[in-house]
Amino acid sequence: MKKIIVLGLIVLLSLSLLACSNTDKEPEVEPVVVKIGTVGEYNEYWTPVIEKFAAEGVTIELVKFTEYSLPNAALSDGDIDLNAFQHYAYLNKEKSEVGYDLAVVCETIVAPLGLYSENITDVSELKENDTIAIPSDATNGGRALKLLESAGLITVDPDVGYLGVKADIIDNPLNLDIVEVDASLTASLLPDVAAAIINGGVAISAGLHKTDSLIYVESIDPQANPNVANLINVLVARTEDVENELYVRIAEAFRSDEVAEVIHQEYPGVILPAWEVNTK
Repeated sequence: MKKIIVLGLIVLLSLSLLACSNTDKEPEVEPVVVKIGTVGEYNEYWTPVIEKFAAEGVTIELVKFTEYSLPNAALSDGDIDLNAFQHYAYLNKEKSEVGYDLAVVCETIVAPLGLYSENITDVSELKENDTIAIPSDATNGGRALKLLESAGLITVDPDVGYLGVKADIIDNPLNLDIVEVDASLTASLLPDVAAAIINGGVAISAGLHKTDSLIYVESIDPQANPNVANLINVLVARTEDVENELYVRIAEAFRSDEVAEVIHQEYPGVILPAWEVNTK
């Protein structure tokens, strides 16, 4: 009889311990993943941010797109959480034309347009009827024309500001053949044209920042280029999420000395930290 009682007590004790064990078990925590849309392959400056948040259990995933028209649509649709590929001018144009409800979390980098060539080393070497490729989108295309104007090659109707198109060229002494192409194709056309105007991201993706093919660059001095404030790249969220605590912390981590150091080391002169540039 005593054996039965002892055995019963052992069973009850085991069940009690099992119940306590199940009660004390830590609940499973869903992993936190933040998807950030980018364009191109030049994302090394995100590494310090990714590493910082990985140590906190937050995964920052860079979702790479091949076309500028895609990341804002993906953000608006909820496929990604943030994007970091565009300047103010492009964002404002997209919001106006498409109606995206997006907002800026912080400013990130400045990427001046550059005139690149495999055939000449100075703009003075351009000849009559030479071909120059420029981006076809309205914001970068207008900037490209103003860059050519600042180099003394053409004159653009002053009334159109930085949103001009080829038809707004009022003087072209060398009769340059200006060809408008998708921004992503400008670098690939270098062997076939006298020169091409290429934005920073495309230039880096093509490895041009490691060559001596840059012959002229867009000014980021606000006295010489009154449009420079519109050329600052931004980290963007859906408007409803713009004050999300985690997103704000990611923005703060990006605007750090560690990120600035990577930018200066990897892309000297081609990309600049926005917080180090005087645009006023």
